[in-house]
Amino acid sequence: MAKYTHDTIVPFNNSDLGKKQQVASMFDQIAFRYDFLNRFLSGGIDVYWRRKAIAELKPIKPKQVLDVATGTADVAIMTHRYLKPEKITGIDISEGMLQLGRQKVDKLLLNKQIELLKGDSEAINFPSGTFDAITVAFGVRNFENLEKGLSEMYRVLKPGGKVVILEFSKPRKTGFRSLYNFYMNIIAPRAGQWLSKNKDAYQYLNQSVKAFPEGETFLHILQQVGFTHTTLKRLSLGICTIYCGRKKAGLRDGQQG
Repeated sequence: MAKYTHDTIVPFNNSDLGKKQQVASMFDQIAFRYDFLNRFLSGGIDVYWRRKAIAELKPIKPKQVLDVATGTADVAIMTHRYLKPEKITGIDISEGMLQLGRQKVDKLLLNKQIELLKGDSEAINFPSGTFDAITVAFGVRNFENLEKGLSEMYRVLKPGGKVVILEFSKPRKTGFRSLYNFYMNIIAPRAGQWLSKNKDAYQYLNQSVKAFPEGETFLHILQQVGFTHTTLKRLSLGICTIYCGRKKAGLRDGQQG
């Protein structure tokens, strides 16, 4: 499988651990501040982005949904609220994030509807063709091997199933791009250091966004692993993008679309 520049971007440059282990450690360290920092650093617009992404699944009325890189379960909870599937399973490699997610699910009395499991997005522990839909919000950028993770999501989707991926992207308009770069290079890392005592995490955010193969390039990668009917929608002047793809209907397990 192909390797991409962003696959090699890691949170801690002086660590001997692989990207996957570093990402898990980073999120364990910032989990206690993660939800607050998301709202604070995005001015709350991240809630709107997630809602728009989930709305992409409304036409297919999924019953079984997998939320990859579920973190503190924001997308899983929102998916339940808006789509009411029978079951949502969230997986993440950070136990610290999952613990906070489980507390939120407990508080909302949604334990029967939402299950959060420690799991590797590049080796998803479910049989092929299990889920009607898969969501990922700000997670594919953290994969150690992007194509492997996307191929695993393709595998566990049912034929005709849909994937919706929400990911940061870079604005194209020159004036706004300059403002955005200043924010990502200077403001976000300093705010992250001040509020979470972890500057590395927010420098990593900036570096991994810069290196991510976004836009039409990412659609091509989705197509390479088998997805069809791929689309993208840019949000908020291109700060964020929703990518969608389908698994071809009528496939037997192991076949590509």
